[in-house]
Amino acid sequence: MEIKPELKYTKDHEWIKVEGNVATIGITDYAQGELGDIVYVEIEALDEELQKEEIFGSVEAVKTVSDLFIPVSGKITHVNDSLEDNPELINEDPYDKGWIIKMEIQTPSELDELLDADSYQELIGG
Repeated sequence: MEIKPELKYTKDHEWIKVEGNVATIGITDYAQGELGDIVYVEIEALDEELQKEEIFGSVEAVKTVSDLFIPVSGKITHVNDSLEDNPELINEDPYDKGWIIKMEIQTPSELDELLDADSYQELIGG
């Protein structure tokens, strides 16, 4: 299982990569492994401004549906269109081709509340 040291993580198993005031968000390798084969991704909040920890969509796997929570407040600007036809990209490559959304960060100080790689490793029992 991969945990990338340059990313931030949430207790809900999302990762966030920050570049300036733009963040790319997906679910972690651990989360996709726990969910199993992902068959559908639904993003309901494109072009919407959301507050930290609001639900922005869901991931449907063969056995369950899991809500996606936005890690910091901001506006969703892009959705990974590749997931519409290939939701399994999240299973195959959760940190690169399997990214889910991009957003503009409204409150950069909220990034300080996220987990670093070591803290996330501890959370999942590593």
